[in-house]
Amino acid sequence: MQITKIVITGGPCAGKSTAMTRIQDAFKAMGYTVLFVPETATELISGGVAPWTCGTNADYQKCQMQLQLEKERIFRQAALTMNAEKLLIVCDRGALDNKAYMTEAEFASVLDSINANEIELRDGYDAVFHLVTAAKGAAEFYTTANNQARTETVEQAIALDDKLVSAWTGHPHFRVIDNSSDFETKLKRLIAEISAFLGEPEPLEIERKFLIEYPDITYLESLPNCEKVEIIQTYLKSDNDSEIRVRQRGSNGNYVYFRTEKRTVSGAKRVEIESRITKDEYLTLLMEASPDRRPIRKTRYCLTCDNRYFEIDVYPNWSDKAILEIELASVDEEFVIPEAIRVIKEVTDDPEYKNSSLARI
Repeated sequence: MQITKIVITGGPCAGKSTAMTRIQDAFKAMGYTVLFVPETATELISGGVAPWTCGTNADYQKCQMQLQLEKERIFRQAALTMNAEKLLIVCDRGALDNKAYMTEAEFASVLDSINANEIELRDGYDAVFHLVTAAKGAAEFYTTANNQARTETVEQAIALDDKLVSAWTGHPHFRVIDNSSDFETKLKRLIAEISAFLGEPEPLEIERKFLIEYPDITYLESLPNCEKVEIIQTYLKSDNDSEIRVRQRGSNGNYVYFRTEKRTVSGAKRVEIESRITKDEYLTLLMEASPDRRPIRKTRYCLTCDNRYFEIDVYPNWSDKAILEIELASVDEEFVIPEAIRVIKEVTDDPEYKNSSLARI
């Protein structure tokens, strides 16, 4: 059984409710059994449990976080009993959404109360898709009338949307769906992004890569929409047609682990199959490390800018350059590189700048 858990998040009045119906129809047609974990905040507030009825906001957030995680656990438990080859669990908001409604001190208190860390909560989902609030780019369609738990003004909705993007920045598979098109096309773009992540019709990774001047680290670390991630990437023995690696990913002593297999189709297009593994599985797979490649250590800065998700890799042995990557839904998709980044040249098709080449001894 293949169980995938994704989050649909976004600012107020972003179209999540309608998106859930479209996801059900689209992926049921692709052979998925689709389960939906309903939004916890709406359930609690509608039932009288709210930040303004509990003792403090932190008291409320602890309740919401505990219920959120328990619901997800129950849905997975139920999924394991189902006769389904492909099963998609869709969370209407995830655990990190709560961070946008708390101060740093409150968030730290909530994490401590449930004995959890931010990395495991954030990266415990396979992918996260953020729908931008209508207040940002389609304000004429913004309303609070269709959700009794929604109370934000247009300005508050925009600020909250930005906080939600910041909360999820750093996740390995994070996509932002903006209001640059009409609403119907926005939903089609969401379905296309989810399909691409799930590998429907096949698991392709479309990526552009650029050699850039060494970035201003102090500037990056000052941005609320930029998250620092430590990565150790080890290549395993494999045949010439495929590239297999394991990766430790996280920060501050908290890590998650992945196994990835890639095969190049052409240029920027590759077949990629990635799976989450346990720490024990990771340590066991390290015994199969390729003898002619050293582990790659790098610091990754995940940057959300103009609704695009960029990854900047800084290597310890480079002091004058770095690598910028962006994943795309199609080869001809247009994007703009942030002004603060100085591009030296594109290296998408240059084997010299592949991590597997940089790892060669």
